[in-house]
Amino acid sequence: MKSFKKNAFIYATIVAMGGFVFGLDAALISGAFKFITAEFNLNEWQVGALGFGPGIGVIVALPLAAWASNKYGRKATLKIIAALYLISALGSAFAPSFITLMSARFLGGLAFSSITLAAMYIGEVSPAKWRGKLVSMTQINIVVGLTAAYFINYWLVQSINADAAWVTTLGVKEYTWRWMLGIEIVPALIWFGLLYLVPKSPAWLVYQGRLEEAKETLAKVIPANEIDKQVAEMQQSVAEGNQDRSVGSQLKEIFSSKMSIIAIVALTMSLVQQFTGINAVLTYAPTVMEQLGLGEQAAFQQAIWVGLVSVIFTILSLVLIDRIGRRPMMIWGLVWVVASLGICAYGFGAAKYELTNKAITEMSDIPEVNKLTALVGKQFNTDIEFKEAVIGVMGEISARDNSSTFLQKSAVLNAGLILFGILSFIAAFHFSVGPIMWVLLSEIFPIGLRGIAIPFFALISSTISALTQFFFPWQLANMGASTIFLFYGAIVFVGLLILFKYLPETKNMTIEEIQVAMRKK
Repeated sequence: MKSFKKNAFIYATIVAMGGFVFGLDAALISGAFKFITAEFNLNEWQVGALGFGPGIGVIVALPLAAWASNKYGRKATLKIIAALYLISALGSAFAPSFITLMSARFLGGLAFSSITLAAMYIGEVSPAKWRGKLVSMTQINIVVGLTAAYFINYWLVQSINADAAWVTTLGVKEYTWRWMLGIEIVPALIWFGLLYLVPKSPAWLVYQGRLEEAKETLAKVIPANEIDKQVAEMQQSVAEGNQDRSVGSQLKEIFSSKMSIIAIVALTMSLVQQFTGINAVLTYAPTVMEQLGLGEQAAFQQAIWVGLVSVIFTILSLVLIDRIGRRPMMIWGLVWVVASLGICAYGFGAAKYELTNKAITEMSDIPEVNKLTALVGKQFNTDIEFKEAVIGVMGEISARDNSSTFLQKSAVLNAGLILFGILSFIAAFHFSVGPIMWVLLSEIFPIGLRGIAIPFFALISSTISALTQFFFPWQLANMGASTIFLFYGAIVFVGLLILFKYLPETKNMTIEEIQVAMRKK
């Protein structure tokens, strides 16, 4: 491998590690919810707030990240973000109260802007023919982090239930969730150190008028005979941008008539990516799996499959994106997403719930479980009806703390079909809109607007993500799983129609050629 190819790969790998830390942060909490809820006696809105906290953080951070990435550079901003991840992990692991934990999660949300900055930086140091693969590395790292988190959570739960010696010795049995959240400290620290090895973004250096420094960086990642041409194209892109560098003027430029197609594509992708409900499913993966009646242990185990499928299909997307192209993978991937969500909605919609005396006997370790005999012989058509009936006889705390057991003993449903639908949805998302949105956002905007445009549309995406995570526990308790998946599928279908009409193909084109092509469209 030539040195410039090797350098491009190394820089992209280091920056994309932010995705790994993000994935850990997003998924470790999924296994911790049940333990945190019991320790702090949280209601469904407080649980949603813990899922929502990082979303609020990223909403606050993205405008600041946009400003900082233009003023101080992509590299400096990434280092600040890595430090925030580290502080958040420490604060979460040692939080003495719900408010303290919520504050630490908020700080972690400030660091979630790493995804947009990583996509921006990697897109600016990558040669055109590798850009799709290298930008997608962030998504690869996200799903690897997610999968690692699910494995860690399952391992911790297994160790505690088996009364492993190290658990007894260190006295962590009642603080399982602190170990889950504290694991993040190590990779956050490593990433912070490695960021000192990457160079400044050449596009940002051109944006600042530091042309010689930009050429020095480009010499590390592209052949020498392409450097002058690349710098000239970057200068032209900057010149074509609005020279008034205020945020308001740049946003006005983004939504101007000459960039209308670019704005439509970016806005639609930003909405659709999170209205799939992906972050609700990933954040509450064990909770979602409990709805299948699998029980707590099996729910943690099945959550691992969510991570593995995410890794496999993100890698497949990475391999194929520069061969098949962005448009076909996005369009057919969203068709796949809609079909998968439809399977989930149908599976949960056909479920029934009923208790038997035998099932109640098998739950004899639950205090006052005999109260459930009042429900024997009754059949409930939805999970909502069943949960309300259980709360009525057992009380809210018992119904909440033993929800997985009650569902496991009462659910009459096609768990295999629903599990297939969930895993198919995860696969479709990570094959299409998951990674491809970030690739396209790094390609379709000129350099002069990119520092504002990418964080702005990521802000929209993050806002939707935060809302879905906040409302998901309430939706699950009041709307039911079937209605939730049907709702997500309907919104994605509308976005699919819009992208089918407006989304162009951008593979093997320079960023400057893409902008010309989209203006013509």
